[in-house]
Amino acid sequence: MLTEPGALSVVSVPEPSCGPGDVLIRMRGTGLCGSDLAVHTGRRRPPSLPWILGHEGTGRIVELGREVSGPRIGQDVVIEPDYCCLTCEPCRAGRTSACAGRAAVGLTVPGLLSDYVVVPAAFVWPVAAHLPLEDLVCVEPATVARAAMRRSGIAPGQSCLVIGAGSQGLLLCQALVGHGVTVFVQEPNKARLDRACSLGATPLPPDVDGLPCLFETSGAPGVVEQGLRRLAKHGTAVLIGMNTAPLGVSPRDLVAGQITLIGSMIYDHPVDFAQTVSALESETPPRLGAVVSDGYPLDDVQEAFTAAYTASGKVWVDLS
Repeated sequence: MLTEPGALSVVSVPEPSCGPGDVLIRMRGTGLCGSDLAVHTGRRRPPSLPWILGHEGTGRIVELGREVSGPRIGQDVVIEPDYCCLTCEPCRAGRTSACAGRAAVGLTVPGLLSDYVVVPAAFVWPVAAHLPLEDLVCVEPATVARAAMRRSGIAPGQSCLVIGAGSQGLLLCQALVGHGVTVFVQEPNKARLDRACSLGATPLPPDVDGLPCLFETSGAPGVVEQGLRRLAKHGTAVLIGMNTAPLGVSPRDLVAGQITLIGSMIYDHPVDFAQTVSALESETPPRLGAVVSDGYPLDDVQEAFTAAYTASGKVWVDLS
């Protein structure tokens, strides 16, 4: 539980009850990301305190609601932690990321840093039992990365710039390299830059410009403007990182450069999660766990959050 900004405590709570359309999951691991840190620091306020954080989760089904068919008790699953309504106009059009009634786990509804959680059955994805936990706690942010890549329209053989090599940027570098894209990366943290290079990216040289695509993942002020200067005419800029500062570029420059701006918000149900899970089951699955740097037991959750601010890769909490 987050009891106040910056303060976490492990507490005992009643086991949640499984509704008719739900599954009860014994959690095995939960990853940490920038959204969790924003709530942890108080920059993003939860609906109430105390509050359960976490949304990048994997576990095992231990109970099924009476109306649930398909999932089985004992199956390992990953959780798609954005519960869209599936009935509004954006949902019916396949743009569930724009659902106004979307429940965001760990942000608007309680999170996954718990021994047991209840999840609507439509938002659990069975996965192979042999997959490492380090891979599974990365499925949700990997799906964010793959959705951004899909929306960009980037093709194998093209090149791009990724700004930011936090865990989201690292997973994006990995996905793009696997797609056959030449990836240049801009990241001031040497350890994170080195990890991006280990995934097949290249540090951005000072003389490289005219790139067809830019992905901004950091949310740091001013970096979008830097990246836009590296784009070719008719280039595409995909913004993933959250930043409330005004964009310091004139509409004239965007028009003259014929730049396409895409705001890539999470992913769309069910296509994007389905594709990520399918990739894990392919003959050459991505090793998502290659972006993981540190794991902590639940009793050390405060240390896990402290580490996540500066870690070279993904930090996760082991609930197994």
